[in-house]
Amino acid sequence: MRGDRVEVTMDVGDGVRTYEIAATRAGRRVEITTGRTIVEVVEVTRGGTPVRTARFMASRLVALVEHPAERGRTDGLTRPAG
Repeated sequence: MRGDRVEVTMDVGDGVRTYEIAATRAGRRVEITTGRTIVEVVEVTRGGTPVRTARFMASRLVALVEHPAERGRTDGLTRPAG
């Protein structure tokens, strides 16, 4: 669903770096798979075909935050907090 996004914060040795993976079109969603050594974030279509994949070393992962799309919104925009 457009609006789905995931923020991944990684330790890169001299600090941290944040990556954002988002569903870029309507009907797509972001899925997360965790393993012992790898965290995989994949943008997939309605049919389950992977469009984009990002893989991160689990030992370097500082934070993984999921931001699901708001239910009832069809324009893909999120409301500001507050």
